[in-house]
Amino acid sequence: MTEAVDFATDLLVIGAGGCGLAAAIAAHDAGIEVAVVEKLDRPGGNSALSTGSIPGAGSKYQRAAGIEDSPERMIADLLAVSGHHDADPLTRLLAEQSAPLAEWLIDELGARMELITAYKHVGHSVPRLHAPRSRRGQDLVDDLLRFVEDRGISVAVGNPVAELIVEDGAVVGARIEDDRIAARKVLLATNGFAGNRDLVARWCPEIADAEYFGALGSTGEAVLWGEQVGAALGNMGAYQGYAAVAYPHGSLLSWTTIEKGGVLVGANGRRFGNEDAGYSGFAPVVMGQGAFAYAVYDTRIHQIAAEEEEYAEMAEMGAVKWADTPAELGPLLGVDGVALAETVATYNAAARGETADPFGRTHFNLAPLTPPFAIVKVKPGLFHTQGGLLVDQHARVTRADGSVVSNLFAGGGAAVGISGQTGAGGYASGNGLLTALGLGRIAGLRAAAEVKGEA
Repeated sequence: MTEAVDFATDLLVIGAGGCGLAAAIAAHDAGIEVAVVEKLDRPGGNSALSTGSIPGAGSKYQRAAGIEDSPERMIADLLAVSGHHDADPLTRLLAEQSAPLAEWLIDELGARMELITAYKHVGHSVPRLHAPRSRRGQDLVDDLLRFVEDRGISVAVGNPVAELIVEDGAVVGARIEDDRIAARKVLLATNGFAGNRDLVARWCPEIADAEYFGALGSTGEAVLWGEQVGAALGNMGAYQGYAAVAYPHGSLLSWTTIEKGGVLVGANGRRFGNEDAGYSGFAPVVMGQGAFAYAVYDTRIHQIAAEEEEYAEMAEMGAVKWADTPAELGPLLGVDGVALAETVATYNAAARGETADPFGRTHFNLAPLTPPFAIVKVKPGLFHTQGGLLVDQHARVTRADGSVVSNLFAGGGAAVGISGQTGAGGYASGNGLLTALGLGRIAGLRAAAEVKGEA
């Protein structure tokens, strides 16, 4: 741990998750001095808990794989999921920056990432997610920390910022306990407020009772500090949920199990909605039917999901139960087997095109399901909020009148997201890390340009 002391730096980054680390690297490489402070005893935040997936529309890796894509197509995909919202210009900006971001991470920095072609995931019409081979965000964070260390950038963990220092309306640093850190520019990279029950109840009441599965440090300081300096807020009712956290193991059940053709049922053995809504959009639906749900799929889908390390480890812990028939499968976890057999038969008929799906599902992929069958007990959860400080195309924090709060930048969960105005249905896979690393890189480059007088 590095103790906080009074000193001056060009850019002070508050938060050592993906956003803060990307910003620090970009700013350092652009020629300015950077310091990073993190309130917890270890860096990473929600980035470390994610799958590490970042969309890159039109990347060189897509072209090599024969995949036709473009920022315009990604914009259309994202808006089809989110609808128009308070940060529409950011949707375009981040879509245009997505491929350069992926190529910067992989080619220039050396991140251990690759284009995912096995699935598209929620919100994307073509494969465009780039992720660590392990599908673990911790691997991406470890890479970013290595890049930071190689550059000699200071990262002071265990140093929570108490407040921003503001003079004549401009942010000029931050205070940690009795220490004042003077900085020409400050980036808020502290994530959102999903770990603050009061703020969740204030802005996202529909998910306030859900268990929180995100990083412990996501308690909303950036929003509170922003309000104090007159910053505008946007999309405050939006959040990312997750419909299927394996219970009691606490691991994410890979949504590949559902996307490839699995279903979710209640303890009564019946489906309760259209799983095409995605892992975030379906979370409040799962909450509405009871405390737990049960994912049902088959061995073909299991084999695909098992290529992901987290799923494989979850399966090794005994989370996945097996049977040759749905009637035998259900009772293994206290689910009505007779009803489950009827549910699977009805679903399989729809997957074969014999009848319409009763809940309107249209994407069946590998279904109809065939023996042997798998079942996993899951519960829904809240992962992170998608609302935050409004920022411009340079990640500078803005006021309601459009003016800029001098010297203050925001990214990731601290900034407004691109997942709609309210609810969980506007979240597309990778939105969180795209706004984290995308805005972080943009902020770092802009801060450097302003410090050097090149803006």
